[in-house]
Amino acid sequence: MSSSSCDILIQGGGPVGFACTAWILQKFPDAKLTLLDRNPINDDDLANTDSRGIALSHGSKLLLDTINAWPKECAHIHRVHVSQAGRFGRALMTREELNQDALGHIIRYRDIHITLRQAIRVIQAKSPHFTWKHIHKDAEETAIQAKCIVHAEGGLFKKQDWVESGRDYGQSALVGLIEVENASSHQAWERFTAEGPLAVLPSHYGQNILNLVWCGSPESSQQRLQLSDEDFLSELQKEFGSRIGRFLKIQDRRLYELGLNYRKEITKDNEVWIGNAAQTLHPVAGQGLNLGLRDAFLLAGKLVGVFSGSAEDQSSVNLQNALHEYTQSRKADRTTTIVLTDFMARVFTSNLAPVVFARGLALSALQWLPPVKTALAHQMMFGRR
Repeated sequence: MSSSSCDILIQGGGPVGFACTAWILQKFPDAKLTLLDRNPINDDDLANTDSRGIALSHGSKLLLDTINAWPKECAHIHRVHVSQAGRFGRALMTREELNQDALGHIIRYRDIHITLRQAIRVIQAKSPHFTWKHIHKDAEETAIQAKCIVHAEGGLFKKQDWVESGRDYGQSALVGLIEVENASSHQAWERFTAEGPLAVLPSHYGQNILNLVWCGSPESSQQRLQLSDEDFLSELQKEFGSRIGRFLKIQDRRLYELGLNYRKEITKDNEVWIGNAAQTLHPVAGQGLNLGLRDAFLLAGKLVGVFSGSAEDQSSVNLQNALHEYTQSRKADRTTTIVLTDFMARVFTSNLAPVVFARGLALSALQWLPPVKTALAHQMMFGRR
């Protein structure tokens, strides 16, 4: 077993770990930073992997623009229509009423991943003390001593090696690409059904090829996964309605189990957890990766403040103070996002008459009370500050 040392060790070669690495090196190129990545050195294998569409807020775009890590191919959301199947209550949000270029963006997960890798390679050329380690199953184990350890391993619900607090929603998300007869450009639809949210979102494949996210019980979702294309489209049409025309084709169906995991404490001694290593959310509001990127950006600033200083500034006491400040700075945004997402995931799957009536009123309130709509949209786009 070989050994090495560094100031900052980032464990996890996913978007959040990459973004944190890039922001640290951009602000402090001389950082003694090591990144542990379980993916291969080149991008060829990643280019053929996860093609699911991920929702990124406009706030996340502004953050990623600072490190030139915004993918070229993406679909912009200008309008979001929210309703509940067979019940009253609906809301429509537009970029014009919120005075934004876009409400959000849909990007393939692999494109985010690859673009961030490419951004790090550019920054790497000016970072003499940066080490990017690619860990293979058969590789020699290396013991790395670090003054600060950042856990950004992430992972999907039920595939993580930690469970602290949260809940299993008893839901799975069936995702895929759906072709629609005559879709409106830049329009996103969120329809709440008896089993969970059903979202139809733009994609960069064209106006009539949309991303589908259909949440339901594990049993129903598994059955839908196994249906013929014709039967699947028929069931989807029945559940969603004809508001956006006929569904013509479905491809690339996949299932993901859904739940909430979150750590009560996101720092301990010289360790800190960010992104899905700190909290895994239901996709109902598309907030998981956005929250993780805000984690990474703010943590990068705190760590640069410690390790760009003198040897005295880099003491363990100063590091722990910085991590404590980081925890306090993330508390409001993290708590609000977790509570809001969990509330939406549960309240919009209840079929109790009082709850059904109350959520109809809530959607109507969003539509007719602009300040409420603006506050909610601002939280989704930029987080709590």
